[in-house]
Amino acid sequence: MKKRILLVEDNSATIEVMKQELELLGYDVLVAQNGLDAVMLAASESPDLIVMDIAMPKMDGFQAASRIRSDPNTRSIPILAATAKAAPGDRKKCLDSGCDDYLAKPFTHRELGAVISRLLEASAKKGEGNRQ
Repeated sequence: MKKRILLVEDNSATIEVMKQELELLGYDVLVAQNGLDAVMLAASESPDLIVMDIAMPKMDGFQAASRIRSDPNTRSIPILAATAKAAPGDRKKCLDSGCDDYLAKPFTHRELGAVISRLLEASAKKGEGNRQ
């Protein structure tokens, strides 16, 4: 069964490109266009991983990641911050908000695939540890 990724992005051109990239990597893709919708979709759809933009309307990625982490039903979903925020301190702020990793835009197809694979693998290992 394909892994499902929730793509959270407000720019329609970026959504189109990222969705295509993720599908080429072999994932099913759900899309939310703001942080508020991301929180609701994470709770209702339980994706395997979330790729989260940070600068968005209604609720930014920092707030959305924090809300996802505060819900016992969604707190273990890996979150990758994929953002144009690349100023000093932005990586730390993303990680402090609850994101598991950070990619600064623009990034390559290979970089995206490698980080997602690593996060999904780590998540699966955590899940195995919880079942023992």
